[in-house]
Amino acid sequence: MEKDDKKMGWIRVLLIFLPYLTIVGVFQFVAYIIIGYTPNGTNIPRSLADQTVISIATLLGTLSVLHFFIKSVEKREFLDLGLSLTGRIKDILIGILVGFLIMAVAFFILLFLNELQFLAFNFNAKSILFSSLVFIAVSIGEELLFRGYIQRNLMYSFNDYIALLISAALFALAHGFNPNFSWIAFTGIFFAGILLGISYLFTKNLWFPIALHFSWNLFQTYFGFNVSGQEFYSIIEFQIADNNIINGGDFGFEASILSLLLQLILILTIFFYYKKQNIRSFKKSKIKSLAKPIQN
Repeated sequence: MEKDDKKMGWIRVLLIFLPYLTIVGVFQFVAYIIIGYTPNGTNIPRSLADQTVISIATLLGTLSVLHFFIKSVEKREFLDLGLSLTGRIKDILIGILVGFLIMAVAFFILLFLNELQFLAFNFNAKSILFSSLVFIAVSIGEELLFRGYIQRNLMYSFNDYIALLISAALFALAHGFNPNFSWIAFTGIFFAGILLGISYLFTKNLWFPIALHFSWNLFQTYFGFNVSGQEFYSIIEFQIADNNIINGGDFGFEASILSLLLQLILILTIFFYYKKQNIRSFKKSKIKSLAKPIQN
């Protein structure tokens, strides 16, 4: 199996693209019909309820494709994508907390620098529910695809860090059709791909990146930023006097220099944390092996 994985890992990544686009496209088409829109590029869903239906349809399509490839092509269990919950509740809570703290820090720094002008609070329980469902669906679907399937298979065929870089680049390119996309937006999403994939490289588990991805998107919009170029409901409403690479402009916080800096700090923190954990685990196993009595 290991030899087959080394040879087939990158091939499986190539093979999934067309079925993914086809099946997810069918699910989205059905969702557009359900909400009464014709997906012809001129009539785009605007309400959060519409976005929720589309996001859930996209997730269902993604799950269908991945389930087929995992069970029929790889001959593995679906949970092997990295979905084991054992001992991962802490990871989920930390992921949610980190996303909140990053967006809170970013908001107040940009407010202090006069890059943002606070306008009002806009609390709406229904919008909070729908936006939460949208970002739950997005985070689960994208992490299963880009980390659980693409990065994992690339790690079979290539060096782990090369696999991480390639999967992060594909993640950034997948956002290339989003509104207001630019070179710094690409760089920001690329860094996000590394940030979301660096823990998976060490743990092979998806719950921390899923939680961080969800929290990053959710609190980014709650604090008033666009999310990857798209407008969503915000609890805090603000005005940007001048779109620039400090505040991220119309693409959102991800297209800001501040975002790149904070993501880099997080990437290095996670990297050195797991490196330290690996050294500790190695030392413990070494001590245990030395403590074992010699068998005659």
